[in-house]
Amino acid sequence: MKIFLAAAFVVFSSSAFAEGLEFWFNAGQSLVSNPDLGTVQACTTTALCQAIGASSKDTQLTDGFRFSLRGDFNTKEHMGYEMGYSYNRTQLQDNTTTPPQQSGMAYHQVMINAMFYATGQDARIRPFGTAGVGFVTFVQPGASVSQGGGSTKFGFNYGGGVKIKVKGPWAARFDVRQTSTPKPFGLPLASGWFRSTEISVGGGFGF
Repeated sequence: MKIFLAAAFVVFSSSAFAEGLEFWFNAGQSLVSNPDLGTVQACTTTALCQAIGASSKDTQLTDGFRFSLRGDFNTKEHMGYEMGYSYNRTQLQDNTTTPPQQSGMAYHQVMINAMFYATGQDARIRPFGTAGVGFVTFVQPGASVSQGGGSTKFGFNYGGGVKIKVKGPWAARFDVRQTSTPKPFGLPLASGWFRSTEISVGGGFGF
């Protein structure tokens, strides 16, 4: 993942430097929907899982905090592209115990997005919409993404926000986005897609 990020930023920077570059740091909340990951109980079929009382809600992910590093480049007056990495901190919750037990874990997002602006590059306030694709690596408790641990799923994201110029090269931004991927870990009874909604604020500078 580190090699992917480094290569992407080098390519984007070298090809679009003359068009205007922006670098951002965002922080905020990750709000999880459809968080059920399935069951860790030993069952191989849906009928067997139901017979032993297993549920898709046996294992869940919780809401958490996040931060993001993003690089944007503007190719046209009302359009640009963005490469981003986000770290999300969550809890893996085991609902088969009383009370439920939680263990801290993380999921890492790498996304490439198109950016569509309502105002031009010289405007102080720039509302935007965005959509893109990428992957999310879910790292279960006790594993390390640097050592190849985790479950990686490809997905997409979309949303919007606003960028506001403050002074000189400095600016602030507000983002609301949702990322969707298939469920990680391949547990029995898992169904649907995992969704994480970002609500974040940040600051950055541009050239």
